Amino acid sequence: MQQKDIAVLAARYADEKKAENVKLLDLNGLSSLCDYIVLATVTSKPHLEAVEDEISTQLKKIGVYKLNRDGGESMIWRVSDYGSFLVHIMTQEARDFYALDKIFSFATELNYKKPKAAKKTAAKKVSAKKTAVKKSASKKATAKKPAAKKTAAKKPAKTAAKKTTKTAKKPAAKKSAKKVSK
Repeated sequence: MQQKDIAVLAARYADEKKAENVKLLDLNGLSSLCDYIVLATVTSKPHLEAVEDEISTQLKKIGVYKLNRDGGESMIWRVSDYGSFLVHIMTQEARDFYALDKIFSFATELNYKKPKAAKKTAAKKVSAKKTAVKKSASKKATAKKPAAKKTAAKKPAKTAAKKTTKTAKKPAAKKSAKKVSK
């Protein structure tokens, strides 16, 4: 595995542990210090420790070990040296104060995210829209059928009510009264 690929993995592990504003900078041929730098911002000391441990543990699984570590028990900034790349994990205050983004502004920022994941999510969104359209179309069709049955059931009741009101309106008593007067 190439050193660039390992630096990309380190950046991904930081991102997976919810580090913010993760950047992978390519210094290959531009600096004698290292070839790549990973910058990651964390929100607290426990978050800092979790991100550092995740990167260290996952890289150990593939046989990549830290050569050095600085920051010990620091609550704001830790640096892990993996030889060809450095991982800087720091709070937002430390990142603003030390401005490593500006110091290494001559470096090229690399994309560390998996490109395949973006395609899968786009495909899922399209299929979700299709199923939503199918469901709404089937709901509309089923909604019309019961409504038609209800109106059909109401019509006979109305006609029966009309017949009874017409017979009730006939003045039977008046007719008999007219016959008697003649």
